[in-house]
Amino acid sequence: MKNLLYLLSILLPWPLRRRLLQSAYGYQIHPTARIGLSFIRPRRLIMEEGTVIGHFTVAINLDLIHLRHHSRIGRGNWITGMPLGHPKHFLHQPERRPEFIMGEHSAVTNRHLIDCTARVTIGRFATFAGFQSQILSHSPDFEAGRQSSTPVIIGDYTFVGTNCILLGGAELPDYSILAAKSQLSRRLTESYALYAGVPARFVHELPREAGYFTRTVGVIN
Repeated sequence: MKNLLYLLSILLPWPLRRRLLQSAYGYQIHPTARIGLSFIRPRRLIMEEGTVIGHFTVAINLDLIHLRHHSRIGRGNWITGMPLGHPKHFLHQPERRPEFIMGEHSAVTNRHLIDCTARVTIGRFATFAGFQSQILSHSPDFEAGRQSSTPVIIGDYTFVGTNCILLGGAELPDYSILAAKSQLSRRLTESYALYAGVPARFVHELPREAGYFTRTVGVIN
């Protein structure tokens, strides 16, 4: 019934829809935040000042989505996970958190797939850019014969290029760039670095004074 009510609410003018989402679902949505024609149904939703979710994005089966101030999710994204309490999956990982957290002034652009079976964190002033990149926080553990999940962390002031794949356990350090069509499946450690390839490897250092790393607003014009 609540999903049907949510679908009907999409047709309401945004001020009415925001009040309905707050009263019926307990969501915390700042008056300056906005959701487009999208189906956003985590158990908890926190949208701080100036946050935006664009049209035709789906976000389901999550315990929490938290967009810190002035962070943005673009159009046509699919953000999902495996909720806690499933009778068969991930019983060996009681600490698992199906959550999606975005730092202030961060951005996810358009048409990406983000699996938050384990927590996915996108840092401050980070950009998950381009089109058709994937985050897959869970995969088969072939030795144990079961599915396992591991968090994915994208650091502050980072840039993930188009058509990248990040697997469970991936960590992109602060002030770094992951080049287009790269695959990251482990924790990288060196900041101010360009990483590229399959698997992603260090390519060269980046200048600390680069404008991308020193900007005070999220959007690049």
